[in-house]
This record gives sequence, structure tokens and C-alpha cells, in this order.
Amino acid sequence: MNTKKEYCYKYPRPAYTADCMVFTNKTKQAEIVLIKRKFKPFKNHWALPGGFVDIDETSYDAAKRELIEETGIIVNEINEFGIFDTPDRDPRGRTVSVVYYTFEKDVSKNMIAGDDAAEVNFFSINELPELAFDHKEIILKAINKLFG
Repeated sequence: MNTKKEYCYKYPRPAYTADCMVFTNKTKQAEIVLIKRKFKPFKNHWALPGGFVDIDETSYDAAKRELIEETGIIVNEINEFGIFDTPDRDPRGRTVSVVYYTFEKDVSKNMIAGDDAAEVNFFSINELPELAFDHKEIILKAINKLFG
């Protein structure tokens, strides 16, 4: 019996996304990989690599997939950092994001902007550019927790 089509949920549901923070090392001089968004909202603003979770994947798999699609970076493992669900964090509608992180020493040789990223670059965790969504808040929270 296929119950997916027989049941319809009448309440609105949030979108589900996954983002990934890639830090170059575990020191206070670390850099983080950011993408410049190609499309609205926040076109031309820097952001964490990430995007919507496909219906048949986990947030973990989505974060790794989005990282590859937007930056060319392939990582073996990522760690869950937290869930961010402030109701107005995304102007497109209610969005909940699971954010992951990793420390990678040598990713620059593989970095290339792709998918909906216009650019990809490193930024000092001490000198972040203007960021899209609530990504500055997320990164600052990570810096405080992971580098504190």
C-alpha cells in the first residue's frame, strides 16, 4: 500500500536546507570558505555553501552534495554543528537549516564556483564580508564554540 499519496498534511511545512562551514584549520587565524550567490535573494552576497535537501537524501548527504556542486570541494566527513530555525531567516519562506562543519587543510586546489555560486573564496574568520541570510550569526556562533 502506498501511503504517500493517500495522506495529505493540511498544515504548512517549512523548507529543509543544509549548509556547510569549511574552515582551513583550528586556529584563530583560520579562514572559512564562502560562496557569492548568483541569484536572488541576496544576489552577490557571500554565504555558506548549501541548499535544499532533496526528498530522497539526508541533510548530511545534502550538505556534502551542495559543497561539491557550489565549490568543487570534496570532503570525507562533516560534523553537525546545529539547527537554525528562526522563522524569518529566509525571505523566501519558513526554512530550517542543519549546519555542518569540517576542518580541511588543502582545499584550494579543488575550489571552483559552480551551480548557483558566482564565486568561491576564503575569508579570514576575523574579517567576514557582508553575509546572506543569518550566516554571519551562524559563523560567529561556530567561531565562539569551535575556536573559543
